[in-house]
Amino acid sequence: MDASSPYTSNFQTVARFSPEDFAPDGDLAKQVWKKAKWVKFGSDAFSQKPFPGSETAVASFWTAAYVFFAFRCNYATLNIYEGEDPAKERWELWNRDVVEVFANPEPQRVNHYYEFEVAPNNQWIDLEIDLDKTPFNDAKWDSGFDHATRVDAPKHLWTCEMRIPLRSMNVQRLEPGTEWRVNFFRADGPGSDAQRRFLSWSPSEAKNTPSMFLPALE
Repeated sequence: MDASSPYTSNFQTVARFSPEDFAPDGDLAKQVWKKAKWVKFGSDAFSQKPFPGSETAVASFWTAAYVFFAFRCNYATLNIYEGEDPAKERWELWNRDVVEVFANPEPQRVNHYYEFEVAPNNQWIDLEIDLDKTPFNDAKWDSGFDHATRVDAPKHLWTCEMRIPLRSMNVQRLEPGTEWRVNFFRADGPGSDAQRRFLSWSPSEAKNTPSMFLPALE
């Protein structure tokens, strides 16, 4: 890593191009996901304590108009908002089980990125994050992203697909070799924050002030 870089993480993954486009349905048996590069994480975002039973895998690919993400999540017990309409955006969704994508297509803007969250019951929220503003999370921003989930209760596994329009993040087109800053996060399990599990692909070094809103770590 360049010593002058404002980022502290050197975790890397690869999203390949695909001519295939489809509406997400949560089924990860598609050939495009079999060919994708998967990365796994299963430890606390701040202490790196391992969480057996909460192992998570994530992959991505891109098309001319979209970037896709997929998650496979092992779980013991689901913690969701019951009886609510998943078609409506859910503020504070992060207080239940979710997977999250933090995506920054403009790495030079360290404090500016986009956040996409989906819960096992397909509830969702998307946010534009700008840490130089107050408030820093713009809930009015709407990416128009598509998403779908499936829950396999016998296997204690839930899956998620996201399809995010590139133009929603001011990306007119992608080229092979383009570099973004990204991180993947998951909240898992019932109880208070002290009992829940918070996992991330790229770990946070800010143990004294734990926060996922640290883009330099992405």
